[in-house]
Amino acid sequence: MKILVTGCNGQLGRAVNEQYAGNENVELINTDVDQLDITNVDDVLKMVRDVKPDVILNCAAHTNVNLCESQQDLAYRINAIGPRNLSIAAADVDAKMVQVSTDYVFAGDGNRPYTEFDPTDPQSMYGATKLAGEQFVQQFAKRYFIIRTAWLYGDGKNFVKTMLQLSENNDKVRVVGDQLGTPTSAAELARMIKYLIPTDNYGIFHGTCEGVCSWADFTKEIFRLAGKKTEVEYITTDEFPTPAKRPAYSVLENYMLKLTTDYSFAQWEDAIAEYMKWLLG
Repeated sequence: MKILVTGCNGQLGRAVNEQYAGNENVELINTDVDQLDITNVDDVLKMVRDVKPDVILNCAAHTNVNLCESQQDLAYRINAIGPRNLSIAAADVDAKMVQVSTDYVFAGDGNRPYTEFDPTDPQSMYGATKLAGEQFVQQFAKRYFIIRTAWLYGDGKNFVKTMLQLSENNDKVRVVGDQLGTPTSAAELARMIKYLIPTDNYGIFHGTCEGVCSWADFTKEIFRLAGKKTEVEYITTDEFPTPAKRPAYSVLENYMLKLTTDYSFAQWEDAIAEYMKWLLG
């Protein structure tokens, strides 16, 4: 099986490579922005027709939520037109399409976990462009998996490493305590993708670790696992204003997985413990 991976140098791209390492039945064709400009439909079609993959896995995205607000055109090109182009190409060679999306497609003002059947209502440019990407995939790909994830961390720049860096020089860090979600390791998400790809269980899926916490709760657990004595001060969203509106409640329920498979994600606490073991050696 041939899998064309875009955004191979990102956290998820690296985790996918780790999942398939040593698997002789799967060939990964790794691309990043230097090898393939997903915003150019001609470039995408040429490469896909040359390679003829069985699966296109799009790990590329403009994920800087705040910058998306000021870089609207670029965000639409990468997060919407990119998936459109890949879906057109996937249909052209009869490949499966895997698109990674986000909790930001929802309003984030609920009080129970969002399922795949809940109406979308993005409140930020990042969420709007990612939702447009989902819609293009549904429009152009014949066989697709759209997987919404949240609070992703892995091998790359992420919240966990930022907090650990802050703890080096600070006795106390101030972290938002009124935004709730589920930290999800890229390794856990890559395992789910590897599970879904061979199946014909197409559609929209939520893919996050189990459980719920705030950013401040998450930071406390990171510090505990790292043996840091740094204190975590809980602050409100209003005390930490950002250009993009952040969801107050963006817990996703992996409802389609529960309805159609027996697959389950790890608890977020177990996943971060596994990650910290890897990170700290």
